[in-house]
Amino acid sequence: MAAPLQVYTLTNSSAMVGLLGLAQLPFLIVGSMLGGTLADAYERRRLLLIANVFPLVFAAGLAWNASRPGQGSVWPVFVLTALQAGISGIDSPTRSAVTPELVGDDMITAASALNQILFHVGGVSGPALAGLVIVQWGLAPAYWLEVVAFGLALLLLLRMRRLPPPDGGTRAGVASILEGLRFLKGRRALQGTFLIDINAMVFGMPRALFPELAATVFGGGAATVGLLHSSVAVGGLLGAITSGWTGRVRHAGRAVLWAVAGWGLATAAFAATSYLPLALVCLAVAGGSDVVSAVFRNTILQLTVPKALRGRLNAVHISVVAGGPRLGDLESGLVASVAGPQVSAISGGLICVAGVAVVARFLPEFARWTPADAAEPAIAPTPSDGPGDG
Repeated sequence: MAAPLQVYTLTNSSAMVGLLGLAQLPFLIVGSMLGGTLADAYERRRLLLIANVFPLVFAAGLAWNASRPGQGSVWPVFVLTALQAGISGIDSPTRSAVTPELVGDDMITAASALNQILFHVGGVSGPALAGLVIVQWGLAPAYWLEVVAFGLALLLLLRMRRLPPPDGGTRAGVASILEGLRFLKGRRALQGTFLIDINAMVFGMPRALFPELAATVFGGGAATVGLLHSSVAVGGLLGAITSGWTGRVRHAGRAVLWAVAGWGLATAAFAATSYLPLALVCLAVAGGSDVVSAVFRNTILQLTVPKALRGRLNAVHISVVAGGPRLGDLESGLVASVAGPQVSAISGGLICVAGVAVVARFLPEFARWTPADAAEPAIAPTPSDGPGDG
């Protein structure tokens, strides 16, 4: 929350906030592709440790910049958050790849729901706490709290057992990445999980507009921005803790289509009101819809992809999940600079709903997917030079 708010404060431009997300995108994609091949080749706990040391350093740099006169400069925010995005591309697919190994295939849907609970607990507490901290003490202390959080993550990782890759690991490199990408060919249900999320995040995620909407529509400041971010996470948390029913749903693809349509409609409704409580409710509905989509998309991914490829395919998944909102930041920011933030968010939500109809029409295999389609296919493993624990 602190980085886009700092950029908006320094530039008074939602377009610049959108460009912040765009600047992170190439680092995220490269980092994810690298992280995917490393996760299938080397000992994963070690990768997670490395991937949490560097963001701690970058967060300290952001705190130093924000403590300078005038709340610092814009360019360090762009550079350091881009580097953080690149490192997160190693962390996220590695964590996702080890989940099935820890819980077993029959518990993947439940584990996905628990991960959503964890994600949204952070999403609720993080922006709300950030808003209070920024209002009371400024941007730099918010960044320093991030330094502390990464330090705690490192302590927890040190207590985990070793997590070697399946079957001794594969050889990391470009050939390994291409093998993962080739797996997508012809698997239209799996392709659908990526396309539907790109549609939702590019057009239906107006987070780059939150600072401007808070100031111009709702008449607030940093605390209001925090409420807007947190309300999405509150809805997601409520959706996650009540998600026991998801284990009884067979048509996961169909559930994703309905959930993403709900996300788009809720986003459009949020932008159509100037009454803050109603806007927060709409964002909470959007957050709940997003959880349903995420649980079922992750179930399709984990059950469709062989164990030896899960690191690399989770890297593609992370590129989409984390990269889509950054493209969405650019899209919503540019449209807002021409037509205003409310028009940008309303049109994006409605385009998202139209995109659902397009995916349902041209990828019927996605809508029809059930666990019966999840038999693990055979693949030819990439040759390994030796054990994959480095």
